[in-house]
Amino acid sequence: MLEFDWQSLIDARQILAAGAWITLKVTLVAIACGMAWGTLLAVCAVSRIKLLNTFSHAYVSLFRSIPLVMLLLWFFLIVPQVLKAVFDLSPTVDIRLVSAMVAFSMLEGAFFAEIIRAGILGLSRGQFHAARSLGMTPYQTMRYIILPQAFKAMLPILLTQCIVIFQDTSLVYVIALGDFFRNAVSIGERDGTLVQMLLFAGLVYWAICSTLSAAVKMVQQRTQHD
Repeated sequence: MLEFDWQSLIDARQILAAGAWITLKVTLVAIACGMAWGTLLAVCAVSRIKLLNTFSHAYVSLFRSIPLVMLLLWFFLIVPQVLKAVFDLSPTVDIRLVSAMVAFSMLEGAFFAEIIRAGILGLSRGQFHAARSLGMTPYQTMRYIILPQAFKAMLPILLTQCIVIFQDTSLVYVIALGDFFRNAVSIGERDGTLVQMLLFAGLVYWAICSTLSAAVKMVQQRTQHD
């Protein structure tokens, strides 16, 4: 247990790299789609239209109360069947990756929505009145005045949520998706080096998250000085 077998890591580098690529794809799609969906939900949450406001709050409340593992399993069982039926895909097509991306995007949209909504509500109402006095429409006000300021104010929190998403991607092991963590565990079980591979995977996650956390602190300090 105390001897680290570097040769097994070298031999498994292609499998680990393939798993890391899947982890990266799930992370980037979850951030991009989740932030876009979350922005729309946040705008609906502060809207004066009762239907949009109710839908946004109900959506956020629902998805924030569902454990991620349960959501992944639901989408793993439901989404593939729907997509295969709609697009007439072959039963042999593996779309676990798509189902994971959809689950993460919908869940993270709820968390991003609350962060962005807090940023919008944190702005002075004078911003809205000033935009209205200039003849700007509600859409123009939100796009050019409110959202840029809200994103700037909430940037450190948004980046922190991105780190959380990266960490949570390891949960895709429950749907047998070969991400970095699952591939590391599979290699360890195959070669009898499970402890070593778990330590290595943990070290990789720690190094990446520590680097990103340091970047978030730098951004936070810069925004405080602006």
